[in-house]
This record gives sequence, C-alpha cells and structure tokens, in this order.
Amino acid sequence: MSARARAGTRLPPEVNRILYVRNLPFKITSEEMYDIFGKYGAIRQVRMGCTPETRGTAFVIYEDIYDAKNACEHLSGFNVCNRYLIVLYYQKDKMTKKMESRRKAEELAKLKQALAERAS
Repeated sequence: MSARARAGTRLPPEVNRILYVRNLPFKITSEEMYDIFGKYGAIRQVRMGCTPETRGTAFVIYEDIYDAKNACEHLSGFNVCNRYLIVLYYQKDKMTKKMESRRKAEELAKLKQALAERAS
C-alpha cells in the first residue's frame, strides 16, 4: 500500500506494531521467525519465549504498523511444522491484567499458607 493510500486509512484501536505469536514449534529459531515474518515488512525485533511458561510464544515488532497489520492478517492460521500459528496484536492492558492477577494469586496463596502455619 502506498504512503498516500495509507494516510487516509483509519486503523482499529487494537492494531499496533507489536504482534504476539502463540502455538509456535518449540524448536523454531529466531532466524526462521525473521524469514516467516520478514516477508511482510521490516522487523525491528523478535523476542522468543524461553521459560517453560513462555515456550512456543514470541513477540514480533515491526517498523511499520501497516506491515504488522498485513502480517497478522496473513499469518494467523499459518501452518509451521504441523502447528497453526495464532497471531494477535499485543495488548498491554490485557497482559498487565494477567500478570497482576497472577501476582495477586501468588500473594494470596502465601498469605493462606502463613495463616495455616499460625493456626497449627
């Protein structure tokens, strides 16, 4: 899409340059990620999950928001090593809420444990 055509296009509010990718094969490399996602535009960064909770996920950050939109539209459901990719726009509010609820649950579990120890 040309720059002139892009100027008149309004994007939905959830669209941004950062894509959150799930259901990746555990053995995929960042070079393969650059090959797959680089077809849709210049990539600034790829961050792969490396802990047991984040394996199979990645963040792909594009230079341009329209390239990210194009990649999200075309790669969602794309088959890589017999796994279908789930490509979503990164939503900071959802991620922080998830982290906050996880932290509160851990804190509550610690308080319950401390209360149980006091009672016995």
